[in-house]
Amino acid sequence: MKHIEFTIDGKTMTAKPGQTILKAAEAHGVYIPHLCAYKDLIPHGSCRVCSVRCNGRIQAACVQTVSEGMIVENDTPEIHEFRKAILDMLFVEGNHFCMFCEKSGQCELQALAYRFGITAPQFPLLEPERELDMSHPDVYLDHNRCILCGRCVRVSQDLDNKNCFQFVGRGHRKRLKVNGEALAETDLRVTDAVVASCPVGALMKKRVGYAIPIGERHFDQQPIGHAIEEKNS
Repeated sequence: MKHIEFTIDGKTMTAKPGQTILKAAEAHGVYIPHLCAYKDLIPHGSCRVCSVRCNGRIQAACVQTVSEGMIVENDTPEIHEFRKAILDMLFVEGNHFCMFCEKSGQCELQALAYRFGITAPQFPLLEPERELDMSHPDVYLDHNRCILCGRCVRVSQDLDNKNCFQFVGRGHRKRLKVNGEALAETDLRVTDAVVASCPVGALMKKRVGYAIPIGERHFDQQPIGHAIEEKNS
């Protein structure tokens, strides 16, 4: 198979035909921050956290495929600030109280904030009023923490072969809805792949929130992206 040569931040790398920038970078130990991208799913490009400058234009690394001679800028002050602004907007758009959240230490949004040095948002908090669905016996859905990344929608459909979740509305009215009046009325099971797919604390198992003590959780030990960057060490 012919390999394609391209560069990321001046370093020459190779990629397989049809491979995305995100996957090619990961294969070489270069971490590109992302939220909506998830294992075993077709790339979606909705969160834009993985944005890079590609041949002079901003592109989502999870959907943009590599081409011969492509020049990718990933670790630059401009891209850093671009991603930081996106993360800031995700925080202020919802109600994220990390110190009280069961997902703390396992949350990808929180971990990215640490990586980018975000200690307080630069935009005003919107403080929306959103519901908490505790109707299901084993799983709860907290709309306050949902970042509309779409993982649950796609995992439920593509991996669980169900349709438990879907988006309704457009623009600032876009919201996550379940296939029923409440979560308990869906055919969601606690063993479904979708339950483990949420990057934040929106979709969570009940009664296991503190099974792993704070301080011993995944991102308490190593920063997000560490496993990928180890390939370069």
